[in-house]
Amino acid sequence: MTTRRALVVRGGWEGHVPVEATELFIPFLEQNGFEVTVSESTESYLDLDGTDLVLQCVTMSEIEDAHVKGLDAAIRRGTGFAGWHGGIVDSFRKSADYNFITGGQFISHPHGYTDYHVDVLPEQAEHPIVAGITGFDVHTEQYYVHYDPTNTVLATTTFQSHPDFPWIEGTVMPAVWTRTWGEGRVFVCTVGHKLDDLQNPDVRTIVERGLLWASK
Repeated sequence: MTTRRALVVRGGWEGHVPVEATELFIPFLEQNGFEVTVSESTESYLDLDGTDLVLQCVTMSEIEDAHVKGLDAAIRRGTGFAGWHGGIVDSFRKSADYNFITGGQFISHPHGYTDYHVDVLPEQAEHPIVAGITGFDVHTEQYYVHYDPTNTVLATTTFQSHPDFPWIEGTVMPAVWTRTWGEGRVFVCTVGHKLDDLQNPDVRTIVERGLLWASK
């Protein structure tokens, strides 16, 4: 098996347990032929030559413009970019350039922890990331996001009414999507606030497949 290179970048808000969460997937990457390097800083985005996949789990925090430009250029050349929940779509809130790459930005989780269903879109049933999965139930944060209409949405979730935000009732929101960025592929799953979310068999399968799909 040809060795590929994966970079795991983690940090930011500790509530998303970036170390423990990424450690769940490092053995999977290694078993699939990746040589994995771990970084605690986005300074690693300054040199991504030869990197096939970036797995990022950095919630909030800030990023230097040069680091965003390094990441942007690498993805455009074909490096894959992937992650889940706030580690990818609630990162670097002040950087519009970063948000363009991910195709979405966290806005709120109005209900806090809540029971909700994720539906795989029937027209995406054969996509390699979700094949064989029709939907699943979780009890966790349900992300309301602003998202790019050019995303390829694989799965959605529907919001119930909230007394402070009555307009969200019935809103269908992307929960899993992909997009291309130049020659690169981007994968996002909004489920994954806590470790047991990522250990849900369907969520874990989707994330693992998403990592492989995004990699060049």
